[in-house]
Amino acid sequence: MALFAFQQHSGPGEFIFELTDEGKISKARKILSGDETSEVHVMGRFRKQRKDYNPHFSYHLDPDTVVFFSYAIEVCDANMNYVEDHLDEAGGAFLPGAYWCPWDSRLVREVTPA
Repeated sequence: MALFAFQQHSGPGEFIFELTDEGKISKARKILSGDETSEVHVMGRFRKQRKDYNPHFSYHLDPDTVVFFSYAIEVCDANMNYVEDHLDEAGGAFLPGAYWCPWDSRLVREVTPA
């Protein structure tokens, strides 16, 4: 298990997410080192549940669904704070199927668990 953080150009703060798959952890580390430059944005299915490692948000990314991408459809793009502010609407017409793909997500660091 490893924790990573991303930021978005469209707003302040960072979003912390968990990865449990060794291949995905390796890919995240390659993105941070600069070895991976194509599929660098974060996408996954969110769950409306707070996690201790990401205390500023009432939702988290399901580690089993996280992938890294180059391009995605617009319907899943949103700012992390906007998702928080409209979480009651998320998963319906807003972010259908609970898939979130912030286009401007940028991995910034691996997080050391407290």
